[in-house]
Amino acid sequence: MPTLPWTTPNPPPAGTEMLVFASRFETRTLWGALKFFARTPAVWRQVGRAPGAYGATLKAAPLKRTFWTLSAWESPRALKDFAASAPHGPAAGGLRGQMKDSEFLTWKASAGDLPLDWEDALRRFR
Repeated sequence: MPTLPWTTPNPPPAGTEMLVFASRFETRTLWGALKFFARTPAVWRQVGRAPGAYGATLKAAPLKRTFWTLSAWESPRALKDFAASAPHGPAAGGLRGQMKDSEFLTWKASAGDLPLDWEDALRRFR
């Protein structure tokens, strides 16, 4: 299962409380998974320059048509601005018809918890 390594675009100040966002996407078809995978590099580059992004990673199981994201943000506003802007916003909108199922989770964590732990995140989805 390919996993993009944790990237830290903007290191948070020590002791900062941050918003953690996790998502799980399952596409209807392998074609949908391929489309998701094809859009990933542009969105990954966007994360690397996103204001308020403290870190992110992505885990992919393309043959199972399932993708997970895990990210840390300065605020809900920073996450919302990222999600709405290009290339993420248009990419997400263009994939809606390909999705079989999606799930989103948020919780609070402190800067000392970075990088975030995949085991913890996946446990929260169960």
